[in-house]
Formats: sequence, C-alpha cells, structure tokens
Amino acid sequence: MTGILLVQLGTPDAPTKAALKPYLRQFLSDPRVIEVPKLIWWPILHGIILRTRPAASAEKYARIWDAKTGSPLMHYTKRQTELLQAHFPDTPVRFGMMIGNPSVEKVVTEMIAAGFDRLIVLPMFPQYSATTFASATDALFKTLLKVRRVPAVRIVPPYYVHPAYLNAVAAVIQDDLAKLAWQPDHLVVSFHGIPQSYSKRGDPYATQVVRTTRALLPRLGLPRDKWTQTYQSRFGKEPWLKPYTDDVLTALAKRGVKRVAVTLPGFTADCLETIDEIGRESREVFEHAGGEHLHNIPCLNDHPKWIEAMAAIVRDEGHGWVK
Repeated sequence: MTGILLVQLGTPDAPTKAALKPYLRQFLSDPRVIEVPKLIWWPILHGIILRTRPAASAEKYARIWDAKTGSPLMHYTKRQTELLQAHFPDTPVRFGMMIGNPSVEKVVTEMIAAGFDRLIVLPMFPQYSATTFASATDALFKTLLKVRRVPAVRIVPPYYVHPAYLNAVAAVIQDDLAKLAWQPDHLVVSFHGIPQSYSKRGDPYATQVVRTTRALLPRLGLPRDKWTQTYQSRFGKEPWLKPYTDDVLTALAKRGVKRVAVTLPGFTADCLETIDEIGRESREVFEHAGGEHLHNIPCLNDHPKWIEAMAAIVRDEGHGWVK
C-alpha cells in the first residue's frame, strides 16, 4: 500500500514558555541547523539560550496564535493534507513534523504498522538546504533505522523551478495584490537566510533561491528596478546570506519608496517568520525609516493553485505508484 507523507518543520504545542523550551531545545540541537561542535554549542544553548529565548519566543507566538485554529503553520499543514487527499482518493495522505508534534517518527511508525510498504515523501521546502530539506530526510531515516520492515521510499526532490510551484506562487501574489486598495511601488522577495559559511561548505540553497526568483519574476511582469530579492531571519552574530530584508526595506524607505509588498516563496505555509517577523517587525522597520505601507503577501497556504501544484509534484515523483 502506498502512502504520501508531507514533512514540515514544526510548531510548538502552545504559545507558552513551557511549550517553547522543549521545542527550541530540539530545534537548536539539530547539527544540521547549528554547525558548531557540541562542546562549544551546548553550554551556550543550555546555559544561555534556553534560559532566555523561550519566554521571548512565546510572546511572539502568542501574537500569531489563533483562538480557534491555533498555530498558523499547523492549521495550514492540516489544510494542505486534507486538500491534497482529495486529489489522491485511493492513496492516504499524512503529515509529520521534524520538530514537535505529530513527529515524523510517530507518523511513519504508524503508517508502517498499518501496512504501508511504499512512501512518497514531500519535504515542504522548495529550495534545498541542509538545514531544512536534509534535516527532514534525517528525521525520516532515523525512524527507518528503528523499524524491521522498511518501506520503499521516494523522496520528492527540491522543486524550486517546478512550473507548477512557480505558477502557484505567482497566482498567490497576483490574487492578493488585486485585493489591495493601493499598489506597491516595489516588491521584496524575501527568503529565509542561512549562514554564509554553510554556502561556502557546499549548501546549494543560495543558488536555488536565485533560480527561483529569476524564474518567478517573468511570471509577474515586473521590471528589474521594481523588485529586490532578500534574506531574513538571522540568528547569531555570524554573517548570513545578503542582502538582509530589513536593510533593503530601510534603504527603499530612505530612497522615497512609500509602499512595498513582501512575498515569501520559500515558505509553503505562514508561520512566525512570515506573520510576525515580516508582518510586524519588518513593517515597523520600514515605517521607522519613512515608509508608509508594507503589505505582507500570504504564503502558499491552502491556495487552490498550490494544492494543484503539490498534486502535480507528487505525481511526477510517484509515477507508477499513484494516479
């Protein structure tokens, strides 16, 4: 029996300090995410970060937590799973989280116990980075190391220039901007950053981000001087991929650009980094520098074009296994 598994990063169980501490401990203990020797990193993590960061992160999560649907990332991951299931009525679709619940280990173990002997795995990261895509496959293979009956596995490769993905991103941008009472003077295409050292060691993320941007913008018909591709979500003092999103927003405002829109093609579902970081923190940066309006364009979420794109991407990799 064939099953489809979506693998997403994860979210805390609640917007509280108590829930954030184990979530951050697991996330920041991943050697794919923090490439620092344990002897150096663990005293910093356990002695400083896990003493201070959970409370601050809980405040941020509380701002984006919905009273009915909870975590946006969880809500949209569930929606994506449900809607994708409609495209594959004979093939069960599940999702697992690399960090938090339901864990990849729990979901995969349950699927194997239920008789699944073939898995099509879709990491929810269009561009490859060891910090995300490889970490997702780590979570899968660590689970498979523990089971006796290992299923056949097909992992969907990065889909950063897949036409269906690009068309879905373009549709989200165009549909959302069409609802605005004003039009932006500039579009910022923001991706999650990684340390520059990771790229120098061979991580292809930056190259794939550029290829996504170059393939996406012709679909929007914007001239070159009307958009800028940037990186966000820095952590620590080490130099990360540039240009930094907030630096670009500041420069645009000081140049006289009053209205900007920010799109986030690297995120397949809205989360803390999109809603709060861009929608609140970066908006404040832009307005403080003299800008007037910053519009945060939603992520792919449950847009019909994205669900169709997911189905097309899964069918490409699942040829012979799914219809």
